[in-house]
Amino acid sequence: MRFNLIVVLALFFGLLLVSCVASSPPLEANIPITSTATVTPTVTIVWFPPTSTSTAIPTPIITPTVELKPRIGNLLFSDDFTTASNWMLAQSNNSSVALGKNEITLAISQSKTYLYTLRNDPQLENFYLEITAAPNLCLADDEYGILFRFTPNQEFYRLGLTCDGQLHLDRYVQNRATMIYPKTYSGVVPPGAPSSSLIGLWALGSQISVFINQQYQFTLNDSAIPAGSLGLFARTGNHDAMTVNFSDLKVYQTK
Repeated sequence: MRFNLIVVLALFFGLLLVSCVASSPPLEANIPITSTATVTPTVTIVWFPPTSTSTAIPTPIITPTVELKPRIGNLLFSDDFTTASNWMLAQSNNSSVALGKNEITLAISQSKTYLYTLRNDPQLENFYLEITAAPNLCLADDEYGILFRFTPNQEFYRLGLTCDGQLHLDRYVQNRATMIYPKTYSGVVPPGAPSSSLIGLWALGSQISVFINQQYQFTLNDSAIPAGSLGLFARTGNHDAMTVNFSDLKVYQTK
């Protein structure tokens, strides 16, 4: 009888223990949450990003170029430098003026020496001329160019190009030289040698305009010498030697 009671009590307490275990919450439910998980943002790739609106560039207004080259008329004469009688030719120990193949050459072999030659005719008053000048030996302050309206009294204008890229215009009257257009650097006058320049000279009354390599250079007014013959010149500075060739002379009427 005692044994049966013990068994019954054992079974009762066993069932009670199982019931308590079953009704207890899981252990994980009693663990407090101490932090919140951080979500890492995903980078969004913009495959076609918007572009800024371009600013319209204003269209430049092109104004007509002022016509600086003078109007010319018929050809008065040309010279290919094959006729010796047209020019004053000479030779000395330190200089010479000689004709070559379709050109005239002024050569100097001494420093600070001035050499020129004149064309025998015609006498020119109003004209436009072009001539090619090509120094072969030329340094720094050496210069070369054109004499025009050269009178029997040896009064004249002198257009000079220097071998360092400048140009100037002188007036020689009553044995006195006046630089009426001062030496000025020009981007179209090539410095040094060998080089070549097309010289253009327009004279109408008192107005004189100069062009180098078909580029306008300057205009001035001077009425001291109305007419005269045409010439060419070369002058050495501090150097002992200089050579320049002139070719393809053309003289036109002016309008």
